[in-house]
Amino acid sequence: MPESELAELVSQLNQKLDELREQGRRQQRGGERVRARGAGAKDKLTTADRVLAAVLYVRKLGTRDLLAQLFGVNGSTLTRAVHQVQPLLAEHCQTIPPSTARFHKPADVAAFLANSSPTEIKATR
Repeated sequence: MPESELAELVSQLNQKLDELREQGRRQQRGGERVRARGAGAKDKLTTADRVLAAVLYVRKLGTRDLLAQLFGVNGSTLTRAVHQVQPLLAEHCQTIPPSTARFHKPADVAAFLANSSPTEIKATR
């Protein structure tokens, strides 16, 4: 998926993901927010990170644990993000084919990138 397509997908899903996140938080709180918007803990993954993580997970490029390491979060945070984004991808008719490349450790990803030319990397997207 070219960067331009990914950026367009992120912009399409941004508002819906924000709505879903707020709806989940409202349900957790049992009502409307007490604090001002923006107060409290910050999300560990941006909307773009969440969409990218979901796309990589659906493509089966790596295990959940590997993707969590690459994004600097724990496995449950990554799983939650993927589960929120996957239905939206289906809603927007985004069919993401599985990749032929499989990675199990961050070192595998680094070795692949080190041994690939920029045009080869673009071809695998």
